[in-house]
Amino acid sequence: QVQLVESGGGLVQAGGSLRLSCAASGGGFSRRTMGWYRQAPGKQRDLVALIFSGGSTNYADSVKGRFTISRDNALDTVYLQMNSLKPEDTAVYYCSASRMDARTSHYWGQGTQVTVSS
Repeated sequence: QVQLVESGGGLVQAGGSLRLSCAASGGGFSRRTMGWYRQAPGKQRDLVALIFSGGSTNYADSVKGRFTISRDNALDTVYLQMNSLKPEDTAVYYCSASRMDARTSHYWGQGTQVTVSS
């Protein structure tokens, strides 16, 4: 069973930066697609960024050029570096993992709150 534990959320002023981390356990990390999603109050959960096992990435248009997803296969950890934060980035951020050698998210973390004040 894959378990995901996010950390690094918090309160930051607009224009600031935060780095989220997600530590995975359960094996097979390097063979999984890892992702970050977010959910604002009253809204659906939306994709923020994905990083595939080969290292390629996808980003939501709203975060391109500001956010960077990366992974450390030696530490079984995925990161989300968030720069130039905006109030509309305020949400609960969730880490996701696919089954091994798959591309769709199957496992989820508990979420970490990111609040950007104006």
